[in-house]
Amino acid sequence: MRTNTAIIDDQGKLNNFAIEPKVYIDEQGDRTGFTAYAEMLNGRLAMIGFVSLIALEVFTGHGIVGVLASL
Repeated sequence: MRTNTAIIDDQGKLNNFAIEPKVYIDEQGDRTGFTAYAEMLNGRLAMIGFVSLIALEVFTGHGIVGVLASL
């Protein structure tokens, strides 16, 4: 029985082992460390935090220390 994964080598012997996949490097997969993606994400999260603190102060009349002290 012959399948698509079986190949015949240069000596005429049947090789029933699976064919190895081609090795490639994923350029988009590395999103850790000091990359442009990480820096952009960090900046966006900092902007969200800053705007949230300003909104907290506008709505409550106290800063973050005052809100935490009143808990």
